[in-house]
Amino acid sequence: MLTTLLRPSSGNAVICSHDVLRQRNEVRQNIGVVFQEPALETELTGEENLDFHARMYGLSHNQRQQRIQEVLTLVDLLDKKDALVKHYSGGMKRRLEIARGLMHAPTVLFLDEPTLGLDAQTRRAIWDYIKTMNREKKTTIFLTTHYMDEADSLCDRIGIIDHGRILVLDTVNRLKASLGDDVISLTCTNQAQFQKRLTQEPWVHHLKVQDEFLTFGTERGEEKIPLVMDLARSQQIAVRSITIRKPTLDDVFLHYTGRNIRDQDKGVG
Repeated sequence: MLTTLLRPSSGNAVICSHDVLRQRNEVRQNIGVVFQEPALETELTGEENLDFHARMYGLSHNQRQQRIQEVLTLVDLLDKKDALVKHYSGGMKRRLEIARGLMHAPTVLFLDEPTLGLDAQTRRAIWDYIKTMNREKKTTIFLTTHYMDEADSLCDRIGIIDHGRILVLDTVNRLKASLGDDVISLTCTNQAQFQKRLTQEPWVHHLKVQDEFLTFGTERGEEKIPLVMDLARSQQIAVRSITIRKPTLDDVFLHYTGRNIRDQDKGVG
């Protein structure tokens, strides 16, 4: 909807002071989009792909030449500008798509899972490019991703979306803090009985069952470990394992959606 590709059923939105319904052309002049699926002309060179895109946006010859040099340098593809895109690796194609999205110097850049399917090294390089765009080019970036580490590393604010609805929107630190200072996970006998007992304790927050683990948030978790063990003994329950750690975005996602990323990828829900 924000990129004007889908008409909203209700409400309104403004991008760069332009209404997404009444000023679609003006919105498109101010945004760049990198789609999840590849959309490059593989029989053209990298430079020709960028030149074609720039012509569509009405850039002059001098502007095109300057911008091609700039964006290819940004994504470290200047030495590959004359190679046919069909000979590019997957990571090179993704970097070229990002460069193309930047050709007309958009104020807002939409990235739809830009690192999906890429190796860890290439993903890290693209993260660095995204940070550079935001820091040096002052580009506002909307990033869609299933990688929690990616969202944690790159984003100032995160929205968790489930079935088309935004469940929560906040900074990374606030989202993690909402679960408590620490997360305790344990396995035990008579799990259902112990789960019921733990819910009676005021220091237990957001108690969840994940696989065979009971997981909950709490403050000063290291002080709660002995309390957990005492409660278990009082219920004649054996604790098989127990760990303590700081909350992660995976914990936040699980709390608000009731499932983890792996479940979602399997089609659960």
